[in-house]
Amino acid sequence: MVKLTDITKVYLAGDVPVPALRGINLGIQEGEFLAIMGPSGSGKSTLLNILGCLDKPTSGTYELDDLKVSAFDEDQLAVIRNRKVGFVFQSFNLLRRLPAVEQVELPLLYRKVSDRRRLALQALSDLGLAERVAHRPTQLSGGEQQRVGIARCLVTNPSLILADEPTGALDTATGHEIMRIFQRLNGERRITIVLVTHEREIAAYARRIVHLQDGQIVSDEPNSSPDRSPGGDGGSEAPTA
Repeated sequence: MVKLTDITKVYLAGDVPVPALRGINLGIQEGEFLAIMGPSGSGKSTLLNILGCLDKPTSGTYELDDLKVSAFDEDQLAVIRNRKVGFVFQSFNLLRRLPAVEQVELPLLYRKVSDRRRLALQALSDLGLAERVAHRPTQLSGGEQQRVGIARCLVTNPSLILADEPTGALDTATGHEIMRIFQRLNGERRITIVLVTHEREIAAYARRIVHLQDGQIVSDEPNSSPDRSPGGDGGSEAPTA
């Protein structure tokens, strides 16, 4: 599904080149749940931005669903972002004045989907928010806001979800609730998920863990026993966060 070959990214600080990624080679199969870890400055966010078509590599090739997106122009990349990729952010990225249902409708509005209200309500209901659809962000808990963000991501039926520190603004218990949602989406819907985190206990929910350091992959290992909850017990309760 995803194939990165010799990906580099170099930024300029004035006239000084600053390498962020140094020859990344990475393949991700459809239906994988991958966590990317590394210290600050290791290139995690840069790599995620390239995967999400928010940035282009300096060199190398990026293929997504057999499309060589590293060669696309900005308009083509925008289409890929809207059609194939869903984003979940640490800070939720919700609009302060809009109720939950309208937050989830936004990506469908860009696509000119006619039955967007029905689809948005269904996405919120699937995440346990049927009774909160008219609430604005200030009326929702952090966990509820993140679930609205996930619903907004899912409503476009993306083939790839990119989650950038999705538990970073949440308390520990709520963070684990959110991770169980990602596990369910990956396990039941077979959605491919790439998660960036600096927390080992969050990365432990993934089925594969890649470590970056100084813009290079230093380890890439399967996780044979993904965590299921803070206590290690799977469970299937509806989210309460």
